[in-house]
Amino acid sequence: MEGNEKCKWLHEILEQLPITSYPFDLEQLPKNGIYFFYEKGETWGHGGSKPRIVRVGTHRGNNFRSRMADHYLIGRRVSHSMKRFGPKDRSIFRKNLGRAILNREHPEYLETWNIDFTPKRNRERKSHLRDMDIEKETEELISGVLKENFSFRFARIEKQEERIGSGGLERTLIGTLAACESCRPSENWLGNHSPLEKIRRSGLWQTQHLMERAIDSEEMRRFEEIVRNTLQYLQQHRIQQVRI
Repeated sequence: MEGNEKCKWLHEILEQLPITSYPFDLEQLPKNGIYFFYEKGETWGHGGSKPRIVRVGTHRGNNFRSRMADHYLIGRRVSHSMKRFGPKDRSIFRKNLGRAILNREHPEYLETWNIDFTPKRNRERKSHLRDMDIEKETEELISGVLKENFSFRFARIEKQEERIGSGGLERTLIGTLAACESCRPSENWLGNHSPLEKIRRSGLWQTQHLMERAIDSEEMRRFEEIVRNTLQYLQQHRIQQVRI
């Protein structure tokens, strides 16, 4: 199976799973998994107008729920989340969305936005560079874009080593999408404003693992099994959809 066909296979196998959009109940998500984001206006390149995957992600530990809470800023106000560092420093997805928004609206602030303020040394040395009005405005725009334009599917995978790391599926799933020559971003895709060439060129909201190999036949069989197990998990827990 060629690269483009593997991308089509991945999109189609995930169609068996329910799609989740905001608002949703964090408690109905599994504790571990790989997630796949879709974005309004973005369609795949394999015929028709099916939604295109625009990001693949996972997590360490039993933190799938908190990872999604970090992305969507669930249960937290922007103003209360910015005292030491901003929400973008807990979510690279938010950081990348903010880069595109700022490059379009306030490009002069990109250098400061790129600073990670979670380390104490950066807060002590560079906090004076922060413009809290611009950050609050940008973080609120990010939350709005995520809640209005993005949805996701997830595959439940309990073992961390099967999700992440040198032998993890996250790498080859991203590599599969990045290698596809058919799935291209639309002219109006927000990522076209990103200052990061890797995002603009790949059509994906990430910069890591884009050059990884595509998924192989053994991994494809394993992922098909994972999807079946995820469906059984949803049925056993009577989760028809995660949206409230």
